[in-house]
Amino acid sequence: MYSVGISKNNIYTNSVGNNQPVKVESENKSAPAQTSYAQNPIRQTAFRGEAPISSIRTTLATKEEKDKYSQLVANLDKHDRKNLEVLLKNGILLNADSNDKSSTLDSLYKILSTQRAAGLDNKMVLKETINTIANPFVITQRFGDIPKQYVSEVINVAHKNSKSTEDGVNEKTIDVRNSGACVAASIEFNLAKQMPAEFARFAEQLSSPNLAVEKTIQLKNLANNSLDSVWLLNAFEIPYKMDDFKSAKLTLAPDKNAIMRAQIQNSNKDKLERSLVDVLMQSTFMNVGSQQSYNSLTDIRKGKFNQNDKGLIEFEKTFTESIVEDRNKISVTYQIVDENAKLVGYETDFKTMKKHILDSLSMGENVIIGYTQTDDKGIIINGHEITIIGAKEGKDGKLTFICNDTDDDKPNAIEYSEDFLLPKIHHAGLPQKVVEKDVQFVDNWVDGINAYKNAKEQAPAQAPTQAA
Repeated sequence: MYSVGISKNNIYTNSVGNNQPVKVESENKSAPAQTSYAQNPIRQTAFRGEAPISSIRTTLATKEEKDKYSQLVANLDKHDRKNLEVLLKNGILLNADSNDKSSTLDSLYKILSTQRAAGLDNKMVLKETINTIANPFVITQRFGDIPKQYVSEVINVAHKNSKSTEDGVNEKTIDVRNSGACVAASIEFNLAKQMPAEFARFAEQLSSPNLAVEKTIQLKNLANNSLDSVWLLNAFEIPYKMDDFKSAKLTLAPDKNAIMRAQIQNSNKDKLERSLVDVLMQSTFMNVGSQQSYNSLTDIRKGKFNQNDKGLIEFEKTFTESIVEDRNKISVTYQIVDENAKLVGYETDFKTMKKHILDSLSMGENVIIGYTQTDDKGIIINGHEITIIGAKEGKDGKLTFICNDTDDDKPNAIEYSEDFLLPKIHHAGLPQKVVEKDVQFVDNWVDGINAYKNAKEQAPAQAPTQAA
């Protein structure tokens, strides 16, 4: 579903174009570093959809579990063994809140013991998956460079994979400096932090020879009407199978060029660059949201609903988030933007906006928001997606929001005061229950798509506003 308040001319997008990213700096530069989320979680909540914390399992109970754990330990270095031990003690390792009820331990063992895709090393995939679950703040959208010795081969393979003679892959375009993958990276972060067993399952299947993950979703989490949900899946060109009109089994996969990026990161990852797991996850989410039109080499997308060639618009972001989490997410637009990309007002007051965020957090839900950056005339010049993961109240009664930014080169949380952040929020992905009494909704996704189609047809070409 999608809320009204859709930007008439689709001003806010998640793309960088030729612009340099405009960073919103943290107001609290001394925010504590998180060396391991598993060791020092910022907000302690039960895993989504499972029993209370008191019933979380922290002890290996069966011979099979003990054998799997022992084999993992035997193939890890000291640092990774420590992270694995902490995951066990915090209940993350034996958590089975995944789509097929497999545990984090099950998926980690499969990563180690079964074949990986060509060019991917079992132990490296295992290492990156464990470290990401232990500290989701390490997730980044920063593309790694392609070493010179691989450039010609990468370009040749990309041209063979392409259905078009004009795919734009060349030595210049594959040198991605400013990634448009902030939405995908934020969704990846949320998956690792909120649903670690599902994250591990995604990592295992996406790094397998199939290079795809299967996920069964409830159609009601896309639209109130099953036919509208099916229409949506077709519109986004998602491969699926249906046994009834209640659920569908989807096949989610990255684009064909993603494996080359992943292979390079497997053995040539530099500090602050994406891991091979980041590559496969983000490429998959970008591909889902862009109607299977993403190219991992150039960070360019095509597709039906976005007039820009970078990133995902909020409508595509909400669809992708709903698919990945199998949850009915509503994207609420807060800012009013005119046809000249000028911020002219807000759909609601900041008190209501704050309530939406706090109510979501109290439900154990993180909130992925899109914020804008304006010039001195109020013209939106850039935007970005970050995730609100917690909040704390100061002595003055003002809130400080605890957030994660996948583009700040910092593997820890950052903090923003409410006075600083709330005026910048363009939209937020929220549980339907949180906002159903406060905003008026478009009846279904089809209306939302039609609104975007009309906006796209009527809008003049706009400068990109998203600095992912």
